[in-house]
Amino acid sequence: MSRRNAEGASGATNAALFGEVLRHFREEALLTQEALAKEIPCDRSHVARVEAGTRVPQEGFAKKCDEVLRTGGVLGRLWRRVDWYPQVEHPDWFRRRAEMDAVAVSLREYQERVIPGLLQTEDYARALFSRVASGEEVEERVRARLSRQQRFLAEGGPFYVVVLDESCLRNVVGSPQVMRDQCEHLLNVGRRSNIRVQVAPASFAALLRPNVSMSLIELPDGHRWVYSESVDQGHFSDDPAVYRRHSHAYDVLRADGLSARESVAVIGDAMEGYERHEQARTQRSDLEEEQLQRGKRRQLRRSGPRIPRHRRPRPRQQDP
Repeated sequence: MSRRNAEGASGATNAALFGEVLRHFREEALLTQEALAKEIPCDRSHVARVEAGTRVPQEGFAKKCDEVLRTGGVLGRLWRRVDWYPQVEHPDWFRRRAEMDAVAVSLREYQERVIPGLLQTEDYARALFSRVASGEEVEERVRARLSRQQRFLAEGGPFYVVVLDESCLRNVVGSPQVMRDQCEHLLNVGRRSNIRVQVAPASFAALLRPNVSMSLIELPDGHRWVYSESVDQGHFSDDPAVYRRHSHAYDVLRADGLSARESVAVIGDAMEGYERHEQARTQRSDLEEEQLQRGKRRQLRRSGPRIPRHRRPRPRQQDP
Protein backbone atom coordinates (compact mmCIF):
# COMPACT_ATOMS: atom_id res chain seq x y z
CA MET A 1 0.00 0.00 0.00
CA SER A 2 1.55 3.32 -1.02
CA ARG A 3 1.27 6.71 0.58
CA ARG A 4 -0.30 9.66 -1.17
CA ASN A 5 1.08 13.19 -0.90
CA ALA A 6 3.70 11.92 1.52
CA GLU A 7 5.58 15.23 1.44
CA GLY A 8 3.90 18.41 2.53
CA ALA A 9 0.50 16.81 3.07
CA SER A 10 -1.90 19.23 4.75
CA GLY A 11 -3.55 16.48 6.80
CA ALA A 12 -0.48 15.98 8.97
CA THR A 13 -0.38 19.75 9.59
CA ASN A 14 -4.08 19.80 10.44
CA ALA A 15 -3.75 16.90 12.87
CA ALA A 16 -0.79 18.62 14.54
CA LEU A 17 -2.79 21.86 14.68
CA PHE A 18 -5.66 20.13 16.43
CA GLY A 19 -3.22 18.65 18.93
CA GLU A 20 -1.61 22.06 19.53
CA VAL A 21 -4.99 23.68 20.21
CA LEU A 22 -5.95 20.85 22.57
CA ARG A 23 -2.68 21.20 24.45
CA HIS A 24 -3.20 25.00 24.73
CA PHE A 25 -6.64 24.64 26.31
CA ARG A 26 -5.47 21.80 28.58
CA GLU A 27 -2.57 23.83 29.91
CA GLU A 28 -4.80 26.89 30.32
CA ALA A 29 -7.05 24.70 32.49
CA LEU A 30 -3.97 23.65 34.53
CA LEU A 31 -4.60 19.96 33.77
CA THR A 32 -2.01 17.31 33.09
CA GLN A 33 -2.54 14.81 30.29
CA GLU A 34 -3.35 12.20 32.92
CA ALA A 35 -5.92 14.44 34.61
CA LEU A 36 -7.66 15.16 31.30
CA ALA A 37 -7.61 11.47 30.41
CA LYS A 38 -9.44 10.66 33.66
CA GLU A 39 -12.19 13.15 32.78
CA ILE A 40 -12.77 11.82 29.24
CA PRO A 41 -12.16 8.92 30.25
CA CYS A 42 -9.33 7.35 28.23
CA ASP A 43 -5.67 6.40 28.53
CA ARG A 44 -3.13 9.16 29.08
CA SER A 45 -1.25 7.86 26.03
CA HIS A 46 -4.32 8.60 23.89
CA VAL A 47 -4.28 12.28 24.93
CA ALA A 48 -0.51 12.42 24.37
CA ARG A 49 -0.77 10.99 20.86
CA VAL A 50 -3.65 13.28 19.90
CA GLU A 51 -1.66 16.30 21.08
CA ALA A 52 1.33 15.06 19.08
CA GLY A 53 -0.84 14.75 15.97
CA THR A 54 -0.16 11.01 15.62
CA ARG A 55 -3.56 9.64 16.65
CA VAL A 56 -6.97 10.36 15.17
CA PRO A 57 -9.54 11.25 17.85
CA GLN A 58 -13.22 10.56 17.42
CA GLU A 59 -15.77 13.37 17.46
CA GLY A 60 -16.97 12.32 20.91
CA PHE A 61 -13.44 12.84 22.26
CA ALA A 62 -13.34 16.39 20.88
CA LYS A 63 -16.76 17.21 22.35
CA LYS A 64 -15.84 15.82 25.76
CA CYS A 65 -12.64 17.88 25.75
CA ASP A 66 -14.73 20.96 24.92
CA GLU A 67 -16.93 20.18 27.91
CA VAL A 68 -14.11 19.50 30.36
CA LEU A 69 -11.90 22.39 29.21
CA ARG A 70 -14.82 24.82 28.67
CA THR A 71 -13.68 25.86 25.22
CA GLY A 72 -17.09 26.90 23.92
CA GLY A 73 -17.08 24.13 21.31
CA VAL A 74 -13.83 25.12 19.59
CA LEU A 75 -12.39 21.62 19.44
CA GLY A 76 -15.59 20.08 18.08
CA ARG A 77 -15.77 22.64 15.29
CA LEU A 78 -12.08 22.20 14.50
CA TRP A 79 -12.46 18.39 14.46
CA ARG A 80 -15.11 18.63 11.75
CA ARG A 81 -12.86 20.83 9.60
CA VAL A 82 -9.75 18.62 9.77
CA ASP A 83 -9.06 16.29 6.85
CA TRP A 84 -7.64 13.51 8.99
CA TYR A 85 -6.69 11.07 6.24
CA PRO A 86 -5.25 12.73 3.14
CA GLN A 87 -2.20 10.43 3.17
CA VAL A 88 -3.91 7.07 3.12
CA GLU A 89 -4.57 5.10 0.00
CA HIS A 90 -6.62 1.94 -0.22
CA PRO A 91 -5.45 -1.10 -2.19
CA ASP A 92 -6.54 -1.05 -5.82
CA TRP A 93 -9.09 -3.83 -5.41
CA PHE A 94 -10.79 -2.03 -2.52
CA ARG A 95 -10.61 1.57 -3.73
CA ARG A 96 -13.91 1.29 -5.56
CA ARG A 97 -15.70 0.19 -2.38
CA ALA A 98 -14.06 3.00 -0.38
CA GLU A 99 -15.28 5.52 -2.96
CA MET A 100 -18.82 4.18 -2.56
CA ASP A 101 -18.61 4.49 1.23
CA ALA A 102 -17.65 8.14 0.77
CA VAL A 103 -21.00 8.96 -0.88
CA ALA A 104 -23.42 6.16 0.11
CA VAL A 105 -26.77 7.23 1.57
CA SER A 106 -27.39 3.86 3.21
CA LEU A 107 -25.41 0.73 3.94
CA ARG A 108 -26.62 -2.65 5.18
CA GLU A 109 -24.07 -5.34 6.04
CA TYR A 110 -23.86 -8.90 7.26
CA GLN A 111 -20.53 -9.90 8.78
CA GLU A 112 -19.15 -13.17 10.06
CA ARG A 113 -15.97 -14.05 12.03
CA VAL A 114 -14.59 -10.49 12.40
CA ILE A 115 -16.06 -7.09 13.25
CA PRO A 116 -16.72 -5.05 10.07
CA GLY A 117 -14.12 -2.42 9.27
CA LEU A 118 -16.48 0.53 9.77
CA LEU A 119 -16.99 -0.48 13.42
CA GLN A 120 -13.49 -1.63 14.39
CA THR A 121 -11.50 0.13 17.09
CA GLU A 122 -7.97 1.21 16.26
CA ASP A 123 -6.47 -1.50 18.47
CA TYR A 124 -8.70 -4.20 16.97
CA ALA A 125 -7.76 -3.16 13.42
CA ARG A 126 -4.07 -3.06 14.34
CA ALA A 127 -4.21 -6.54 15.87
CA LEU A 128 -6.04 -7.85 12.82
CA PHE A 129 -3.58 -6.41 10.30
CA SER A 130 -0.61 -7.54 12.40
CA ARG A 131 -1.50 -11.10 11.45
CA VAL A 132 -0.58 -10.47 7.82
CA ALA A 133 1.74 -7.45 7.82
CA SER A 134 4.28 -5.62 9.97
CA GLY A 135 5.77 -2.22 10.68
CA GLU A 136 4.64 0.80 8.70
CA GLU A 137 2.41 -1.30 6.45
CA VAL A 138 0.24 -2.15 9.48
CA GLU A 139 -0.07 1.50 10.45
CA GLU A 140 -0.89 2.48 6.87
CA ARG A 141 -3.65 -0.10 6.72
CA VAL A 142 -5.03 1.01 10.07
CA ARG A 143 -5.14 4.64 8.90
CA ALA A 144 -6.91 3.57 5.72
CA ARG A 145 -9.50 1.61 7.67
CA LEU A 146 -10.20 4.37 10.16
CA SER A 147 -10.50 6.88 7.34
CA ARG A 148 -13.69 5.17 6.15
CA GLN A 149 -15.35 5.40 9.55
CA GLN A 150 -15.53 9.12 10.19
CA ARG A 151 -18.43 9.82 7.84
CA PHE A 152 -20.59 7.13 9.43
CA LEU A 153 -19.66 8.08 13.00
CA ALA A 154 -20.23 11.81 12.53
CA GLU A 155 -23.55 13.44 13.36
CA GLY A 156 -26.01 13.07 10.50
CA GLY A 157 -24.02 10.21 8.97
CA PRO A 158 -25.52 7.74 6.47
CA PHE A 159 -27.97 5.11 7.67
CA TYR A 160 -25.93 2.05 8.59
CA VAL A 161 -27.30 -1.32 9.72
CA VAL A 162 -25.03 -4.26 10.46
CA VAL A 163 -25.95 -7.81 11.44
CA LEU A 164 -23.08 -9.53 13.22
CA ASP A 165 -22.84 -13.27 13.32
CA GLU A 166 -22.12 -14.10 16.96
CA SER A 167 -18.74 -15.47 15.87
CA CYS A 168 -17.63 -11.84 15.46
CA LEU A 169 -17.95 -11.40 19.24
CA ARG A 170 -16.41 -14.74 20.19
CA ASN A 171 -13.35 -14.88 17.93
CA VAL A 172 -10.57 -13.22 19.92
CA VAL A 173 -8.54 -10.66 17.97
CA GLY A 174 -5.52 -9.25 19.78
CA SER A 175 -6.37 -9.97 23.41
CA PRO A 176 -9.33 -10.11 25.80
CA GLN A 177 -8.71 -6.43 26.60
CA VAL A 178 -8.88 -5.50 22.90
CA MET A 179 -12.11 -7.49 22.59
CA ARG A 180 -13.56 -5.90 25.72
CA ASP A 181 -12.92 -2.42 24.31
CA GLN A 182 -14.29 -3.48 20.92
CA CYS A 183 -17.55 -4.67 22.50
CA GLU A 184 -17.85 -1.39 24.40
CA HIS A 185 -17.33 0.49 21.13
CA LEU A 186 -20.16 -1.48 19.50
CA LEU A 187 -22.47 -0.53 22.35
CA ASN A 188 -21.50 3.14 22.04
CA VAL A 189 -21.91 3.45 18.28
CA GLY A 190 -25.17 1.52 18.43
CA ARG A 191 -26.67 4.44 20.36
CA ARG A 192 -26.26 6.76 17.37
CA SER A 193 -29.42 7.61 15.52
CA ASN A 194 -28.05 6.47 12.15
CA ILE A 195 -26.52 3.13 13.27
CA ARG A 196 -28.12 -0.15 14.27
CA VAL A 197 -26.11 -3.17 15.42
CA GLN A 198 -27.85 -6.55 15.57
CA VAL A 199 -26.58 -10.03 16.40
CA ALA A 200 -27.39 -13.34 14.68
CA PRO A 201 -26.91 -15.68 17.67
CA ALA A 202 -25.22 -19.06 17.32
CA SER A 203 -28.06 -20.68 19.28
CA PHE A 204 -30.59 -19.90 16.50
CA ALA A 205 -29.95 -23.05 14.47
CA ALA A 206 -32.79 -22.38 12.02
CA LEU A 207 -31.55 -18.90 11.14
CA LEU A 208 -30.84 -18.56 7.40
CA ARG A 209 -27.44 -16.90 7.21
CA PRO A 210 -25.69 -15.78 4.01
CA ASN A 211 -22.78 -18.03 3.13
CA VAL A 212 -20.44 -15.02 2.93
CA SER A 213 -20.14 -11.54 4.43
CA MET A 214 -21.89 -9.02 2.20
CA SER A 215 -22.86 -5.36 1.87
CA LEU A 216 -25.92 -3.73 0.29
CA ILE A 217 -25.00 -0.21 -0.81
CA GLU A 218 -27.33 2.56 -1.99
CA LEU A 219 -25.82 5.61 -3.71
CA PRO A 220 -27.28 9.14 -3.96
CA ASP A 221 -28.55 8.56 -7.52
CA GLY A 222 -30.53 5.52 -6.38
CA HIS A 223 -28.04 3.04 -7.84
CA ARG A 224 -27.77 -0.09 -5.69
CA TRP A 225 -24.87 -2.49 -5.39
CA VAL A 226 -24.15 -5.83 -3.75
CA TYR A 227 -20.57 -6.15 -2.50
CA SER A 228 -18.76 -9.20 -1.11
CA GLU A 229 -15.14 -10.23 -0.66
CA SER A 230 -12.94 -13.25 -1.21
CA VAL A 231 -9.21 -13.48 -0.56
CA ASP A 232 -7.66 -10.19 -1.81
CA GLN A 233 -10.59 -9.58 -4.16
CA GLY A 234 -13.78 -7.51 -4.07
CA HIS A 235 -16.92 -8.54 -5.97
CA PHE A 236 -19.56 -6.05 -7.16
CA SER A 237 -22.95 -6.55 -8.77
CA ASP A 238 -25.61 -4.00 -9.68
CA ASP A 239 -27.88 -6.55 -11.34
CA PRO A 240 -31.38 -5.67 -9.98
CA ALA A 241 -32.31 -9.35 -9.68
CA VAL A 242 -29.15 -10.10 -7.68
CA TYR A 243 -29.76 -7.11 -5.42
CA ARG A 244 -33.39 -8.09 -4.78
CA ARG A 245 -32.37 -11.65 -3.90
CA HIS A 246 -29.71 -10.59 -1.44
CA SER A 247 -31.87 -7.81 -0.01
CA HIS A 248 -34.67 -10.29 0.66
CA ALA A 249 -32.29 -12.70 2.39
CA TYR A 250 -30.92 -9.84 4.49
CA ASP A 251 -34.35 -8.63 5.56
CA VAL A 252 -35.36 -12.15 6.61
CA LEU A 253 -32.13 -12.48 8.60
CA ARG A 254 -32.81 -9.20 10.43
CA ALA A 255 -36.41 -10.16 11.15
CA ASP A 256 -35.56 -13.61 12.50
CA GLY A 257 -32.44 -12.59 14.43
CA LEU A 258 -32.17 -10.48 17.56
CA SER A 259 -33.42 -6.90 17.56
CA ALA A 260 -30.97 -4.07 18.23
CA ARG A 261 -32.26 -3.83 21.80
CA GLU A 262 -31.88 -7.57 22.39
CA SER A 263 -28.44 -7.52 20.79
CA VAL A 264 -27.23 -5.01 23.39
CA ALA A 265 -27.56 -7.72 26.04
CA VAL A 266 -25.54 -10.24 24.01
CA ILE A 267 -22.77 -7.73 23.30
CA GLY A 268 -22.79 -6.66 26.95
CA ASP A 269 -22.47 -10.26 28.10
CA ALA A 270 -19.50 -10.77 25.78
CA MET A 271 -17.87 -7.60 27.12
CA GLU A 272 -18.34 -8.71 30.73
CA GLY A 273 -16.87 -12.10 29.87
CA TYR A 274 -13.72 -10.48 28.51
CA GLU A 275 -13.56 -8.24 31.59
CA ARG A 276 -13.70 -11.26 33.91
CA HIS A 277 -11.05 -13.02 31.84
CA GLU A 278 -8.76 -10.00 32.08
CA GLN A 279 -9.35 -9.63 35.83
CA ALA A 280 -8.63 -13.33 36.38
CA ARG A 281 -5.45 -13.06 34.30
CA THR A 282 -4.32 -10.06 36.34
CA GLN A 283 -5.04 -11.87 39.59
CA ARG A 284 -3.11 -14.92 38.40
CA SER A 285 -0.22 -12.71 37.40
CA ASP A 286 -0.21 -11.02 40.82
CA LEU A 287 -0.39 -14.40 42.57
CA GLU A 288 2.45 -15.79 40.46
CA GLU A 289 4.55 -12.71 41.24
CA GLU A 290 3.82 -13.05 44.95
CA GLN A 291 4.75 -16.75 44.89
CA LEU A 292 7.94 -15.91 43.02
CA GLN A 293 8.90 -13.31 45.62
CA ARG A 294 8.16 -15.74 48.43
CA GLY A 295 10.36 -18.34 46.75
CA LYS A 296 13.18 -15.81 46.44
CA ARG A 297 12.89 -14.90 50.11
CA ARG A 298 12.98 -18.56 51.15
CA GLN A 299 16.00 -19.16 48.90
CA LEU A 300 17.71 -16.13 50.40
CA ARG A 301 17.17 -17.42 53.92
CA ARG A 302 18.44 -20.89 53.00
CA SER A 303 21.57 -19.59 51.29
CA GLY A 304 22.52 -17.17 54.09
CA PRO A 305 25.09 -17.94 56.82
CA ARG A 306 23.92 -20.40 59.41
CA ILE A 307 23.81 -18.81 62.82
CA PRO A 308 24.06 -21.31 65.69
CA ARG A 309 21.13 -21.24 67.99
CA HIS A 310 21.96 -20.45 71.60
CA ARG A 311 20.64 -23.09 73.90
CA ARG A 312 19.61 -22.31 77.39
CA PRO A 313 21.83 -24.17 79.91
CA ARG A 314 20.18 -27.04 81.60
CA PRO A 315 19.78 -26.63 85.32
CA ARG A 316 22.41 -28.52 87.25
CA GLN A 317 21.09 -31.38 89.24
CA GLN A 318 21.68 -31.09 92.94
CA ASP A 319 23.49 -33.85 94.74
CA PRO A 320 21.17 -35.91 96.88
